[in-house]
Amino acid sequence: MDSIFFPNPDRPWSRREDGKIVIDVENKGLHHRIAQKIWHKPKVSHISLDAYGTALWEQMDGEHTVYDIVMAMKEQFPGEEDRMLDRVVTFLGTLQTNRFIIKK
Repeated sequence: MDSIFFPNPDRPWSRREDGKIVIDVENKGLHHRIAQKIWHKPKVSHISLDAYGTALWEQMDGEHTVYDIVMAMKEQFPGEEDRMLDRVVTFLGTLQTNRFIIKK
């Protein structure tokens, strides 16, 4: 609960006009190049976070602990207080697995 995360500087991200966060992922490697040529797959994928993911992303500034994030998320989404810890930990795990965030 005292772990601190921040966005991976190697993964560019931006904010859409509606305020949602979008993470850009460059599709590299042999398989991706083949898919790009044959099936016209994009060179960059844009991963859009929903309102929940955007709120969590905004809390990851390299200073807030997981506990701080859970408390802030409970405040922003009061109807989901009972399962917020599980949701935050699961989402942080997914972001870390995909190298979107780094543990400080």
